Amino acid sequence: MTDKDAATGRGAALIEAEAASEKLRFTGLPRIIIVAFTLFAIALTVNQLFNLKLTGSAILDGVYLNLLAGIFLCLAFLTFRARAPHTARVPWYDWILFAAAVATGGYMAFNAETAATYGWEYAAPDHGVWAAIVFYLLILEGTRRTGGNVLFGVVLLFSLYPTFADKVPDPLSGFTQPFRDVVPFFMYSAEGSFGIPMQAFGTLVIGFILFGAVLQYTGGGRFFNDLALALVGRYRGGSAKVAIFASGFMGSMSGSVISNVLTTGAVSIPAMRQAGFSARYAAATEACASTGGVLMPPIMGATAFVMASWLGLPYTEIMLAAAIPSLLYYFGLFAQIDAYSARRGLRGMAKEILPQLGATFRSGWIYIFVFALLIYLMVAYRWERTAPFYAILLLLVINQVMGPDRFSVRGFFDMIASVGRILAELVAVLLGIGMIVGAFQATGLTGPLAGELVALAGNSVALLLIMGAVTAFIFGMGMTVTACYIFLAVILAPALVQAGLNELAVHLFILYWGMVSYITPPVALGAFAAASMAGADPMKTGLEAMRLGGVIYITPFFFVLNPALIGQAGTGEVLFVLACAIAGIWFISAALQGHVSLIGSLGSGATGAALRVLLFFAGLLIAAPMGGLGGLSHTMTTVLGFALAALPLALAWRAGEGPVTRPA
Repeated sequence: MTDKDAATGRGAALIEAEAASEKLRFTGLPRIIIVAFTLFAIALTVNQLFNLKLTGSAILDGVYLNLLAGIFLCLAFLTFRARAPHTARVPWYDWILFAAAVATGGYMAFNAETAATYGWEYAAPDHGVWAAIVFYLLILEGTRRTGGNVLFGVVLLFSLYPTFADKVPDPLSGFTQPFRDVVPFFMYSAEGSFGIPMQAFGTLVIGFILFGAVLQYTGGGRFFNDLALALVGRYRGGSAKVAIFASGFMGSMSGSVISNVLTTGAVSIPAMRQAGFSARYAAATEACASTGGVLMPPIMGATAFVMASWLGLPYTEIMLAAAIPSLLYYFGLFAQIDAYSARRGLRGMAKEILPQLGATFRSGWIYIFVFALLIYLMVAYRWERTAPFYAILLLLVINQVMGPDRFSVRGFFDMIASVGRILAELVAVLLGIGMIVGAFQATGLTGPLAGELVALAGNSVALLLIMGAVTAFIFGMGMTVTACYIFLAVILAPALVQAGLNELAVHLFILYWGMVSYITPPVALGAFAAASMAGADPMKTGLEAMRLGGVIYITPFFFVLNPALIGQAGTGEVLFVLACAIAGIWFISAALQGHVSLIGSLGSGATGAALRVLLFFAGLLIAAPMGGLGGLSHTMTTVLGFALAALPLALAWRAGEGPVTRPA
């Protein structure tokens, strides 16, 4: 389940209802169709990416993408109901929509080559126009069902925008076109529904989503949870630290904050509560850990693959660039949990109930080996499109030969049905947001709008970044992460790049700020979902998540102002900046919790508050990878930061750690 309907402010009951819908087991004809169509789409993808030519000749990219779109859009009407909650029973009208999607998608795939040859995006015959309109309406309904009403409204508005663009005041005014010309442009050009989002899906996303599903169904999720327990479970706050590792691994595989919360949270939240964490803190920890998982290499979420296609870069570059920010986010979260545990005297988990590290490695080494193979193929051979399929094949073979969780036939079909539902949801959303991109292309607005935004900010990079962060946060409340990213990549990214910022850093900046809405009230859907599982107050949980995940608000400004934090510099500079960032984030985390891990408490009252503020700003000066403050160089600002931190650290050392607990 992807994260949707954020701006509608759904309560905990609705979130739980949707969580229950994930456990639906389709039976009978719907299950047969879902499995058969998904297997056909996977076979089609393998044939295309490996150039097997099983059909006797190569399939054109346009035909391939049209086939995938038709397959998964029609499945969206089988797997998602018109109104929540979703059920396994398929109403008669959804069968009609399913048939319409099959027929229209088949028509478009059959005529894709002709459409490309004769330029149907500009001069489609009447039957092509009507087919495009029907497919357009089906995409809108599919987007509404899978992406929520807010995303549906945004897609509808911008898909119609070219029909009245000349009546919109500057800077949004553009060329206008009649509806009968706009819709064929969306459906038949490479700049609309079948543009970069769907191209990324067809070449990159589908393989990695399948890899994540196979990894989980063969026991990978349980292995990484056991590994986290064996590594950190016995230390103070161990249950929360386990949640960080487990949710990080799971989020990287699933690419969804909400589904991550609902799966790992079912185990981690009760464990944290039993260890002495409050319900609010346990829920906030799970929400922050799950949110960070979507930003963590090597898999990340679907948005990272769209970013790679958008920038024309190998996915490995996106993955490596995201590694340091992800490390800083999780380090900040880990440091806060350790400080909180030390301050509250929370013990680790009993050694007797934890898995042994050696036994865990012996039982699950294959998962680490498969991950290593995946990364090696991507980095050494640049096989980004095909690497996940090699990893899947190896995983399935070893699983059947020696794995403890061997697939049964039923288990295999359950996995395929689950993958089909995930892919159907994603395709329906991508087809919709592709029309947003197409609308700006059709009106010729993309370039002029970037210049207008720069002018509006008065050529101030700082103001433009703040505008960008606020815009990304607002759109992130009402859209999926991928939809928010693509929308802002069209509107905002060119303006930030035009202001002189690194292009890759800009796109990661947008991605990060599009994610903060999942832990930030008034929406905070990830925090609210976790709160419903913990029985905690949703708004208080959201506020606690903001403090725990505070690094996510400042790290994007660090790496966009100095791309060394995404590896875009020499090795020496990257290591220096990273070391400063780690020290600074340690101090910032300590200030947020009022306790410096391994040193001592900052105290309470007015004195404690003053020390926390001083340490927070010291951390900012140390972590911020830039100079220019008062004419000081980066080195001098770092030295100044450590000087400011000296007093809080000395007083904390004098106070001591208090009720510290050693490993159990």
